[in-house]
Amino acid sequence: MSGVRPGVRLAVDVGRARVGLAASDPAGSLAFPVETLPRSSDIVGRIASEAAERNALEIVVGLPVSLSGGDTPSTADARDVAAALAAASTVPVRLVDERLSTRSAQSALHSAGRTTRSSRSVVDQVAAVIILQHALDSERSGGRPPGVVVEPN
Repeated sequence: MSGVRPGVRLAVDVGRARVGLAASDPAGSLAFPVETLPRSSDIVGRIASEAAERNALEIVVGLPVSLSGGDTPSTADARDVAAALAAASTVPVRLVDERLSTRSAQSALHSAGRTTRSSRSVVDQVAAVIILQHALDSERSGGRPPGVVVEPN
């Protein structure tokens, strides 16, 4: 079994109205929710600041693709945010496949007794946790960092 590079990761679930953030522990073992930010013109600066404050090893951005692996209406938006983050941050930014992360987050919250309405403020954080935990598990099992490194704009 391969290891995971030590270091905190910050994960981003990019949405049209909100952006969910999650982080890992310093060992890169466990992902946990951080916060949900309203989508604003300074979202990239806020995420880059959070990564710097946490001394993050990298930023992982979820790439929403269809079940068949094709682009969705949100794919270009996530790519644009990731490229802007790569330009604004001093750490690498990686795009990772996030198929079904929001649905999985909604399902998990529903199973915990939360309604869709009461979950709105945290569903993006939970989706970011799912994206990050998948990335950590993928690195652990494959021995390589997950996803694709994004080049700055």
